Amino acid sequence: MSGHNESILREPLITGTDITYAKITNDILLPVENKPNRAWWIGFIVALCGALLWVVAVSYTFWFGIGAWGLNKTVGWAWDITGFVWWVGIGHAGTLISAVLLLFRQNWRNSINRSAEAMTIFAVICAATYVVSHMGRPWLAYWVLPLPNQFGSLWVNFNSPLVWDMFAISTYFSVSLLFWYTGLLPDIATIRDRATGVKRRVYTILSFGWAGNVKTWQRFEAVSIILAGISTPLVLSVHTIVSMDFATSVIPGWHTTIFPPYFVAGAIFSGFAMVLTLLLVARKVLGLENYITMFHIESMNKIIILTGSIVGVAYITEFFIAWYSGSEYEQYAFINRSTGPYWWAYWMMMTCNVISPQLLWFKKIRTSIAATWILSIVVNIGMWFERFVIIVTSLHRDYIPSSWAMFYPSWVDVSVFVGSIGLFFTLFLLFLRVLPSIAIAEVKLLLKSASEQAKLEQIKEGHLDPTHVSEYVESLDKFDSVKQEEYAKI
Repeated sequence: MSGHNESILREPLITGTDITYAKITNDILLPVENKPNRAWWIGFIVALCGALLWVVAVSYTFWFGIGAWGLNKTVGWAWDITGFVWWVGIGHAGTLISAVLLLFRQNWRNSINRSAEAMTIFAVICAATYVVSHMGRPWLAYWVLPLPNQFGSLWVNFNSPLVWDMFAISTYFSVSLLFWYTGLLPDIATIRDRATGVKRRVYTILSFGWAGNVKTWQRFEAVSIILAGISTPLVLSVHTIVSMDFATSVIPGWHTTIFPPYFVAGAIFSGFAMVLTLLLVARKVLGLENYITMFHIESMNKIIILTGSIVGVAYITEFFIAWYSGSEYEQYAFINRSTGPYWWAYWMMMTCNVISPQLLWFKKIRTSIAATWILSIVVNIGMWFERFVIIVTSLHRDYIPSSWAMFYPSWVDVSVFVGSIGLFFTLFLLFLRVLPSIAIAEVKLLLKSASEQAKLEQIKEGHLDPTHVSEYVESLDKFDSVKQEEYAKI
């Protein structure tokens, strides 16, 4: 038995007993090199309609100003900042999967990191559109940059959360884009070598002269580790800065030190839910069941259980601190959340974010494709309501009862949000058509050690403990891409 094989007790990261390096390349590049199927066209047309709605709504906002939204003198932030924080949160899973799991040498990231990183970039783009459209004068958006005065602006006000968000978003986007594109280079070169005509010339430019020699791979590995080290602090810093938009104010319900860790946990929670929402459909439509396996799905579900539990503890802690503080304003803010006019939003948040993820403790649900997909959507609905509850219920009843008001979204509010979802899915579907959704080079690294066929060869050699073999075969029952007949013959 060769020394590079991993323990038989570990579940395989690649299933199938006839996988070769060529088959991995062909399977992953199938949607890139061939015409899109009907499912892709249906999804793309629906998403494109949403993106067009976004263009209409944002253009209307630019023309008539943010008075077109449902904001009023009391509720000055609402769906706009809710959508912004929601999108930034969704982008967090990509950085965690690509950077943190790389540093911890978690090989199960190899099949999901590419799509998660792409999701991060598209989510940050959607978040940035909220910042620009909320400025009122988007043609002066460059004023948030610390530029010399001859550009027409004074030095930026670093006390403004808008400036903090600009630095957080721009840093996060640039590092994430660099990390994602660096990982793409060997796979773009693979497409280049298989393409012809204009397509070959385009991918030749995009591959930046990737040669695939030993020196190139050494530099690639070194740069990946360096970028992972730079990206890891961003997992904590970006949503911490976003949370400080609220935590540094004196508004009851916002002025709390628990926001930074609470927001980071919530961001990872919603980010992994969105990764599952996308990949569970993509693996079926694109025929990638052998590479995105039940092990990957179950691992992401376990992270959702952990971060969902952290978020639940944060909700309880907020109520405890409001009571323990002795501040009647703080106490009323939380009583108003759960029993006031927006009680339905609060309990929707609690149901989706605290109760529903606990269902994943049950292995049968955790390993069910349908149940996981439904719960991933429920979690992201709950996370949107969380941001809505934090923002609107804290603002609509402030210190002076005479200024209390309700917030009602206008058609522009709804259209901008629904349209941003359309924009996100349009970008993601285009990504699936022109670039490989799975890192080909990284998946190939697992073929000789962590694949089902490598473990099957170990079993056939007959040197393994029968008890371990039995445990391994039993663990394969949950996989929808494993043929059990092969093991019945042994």
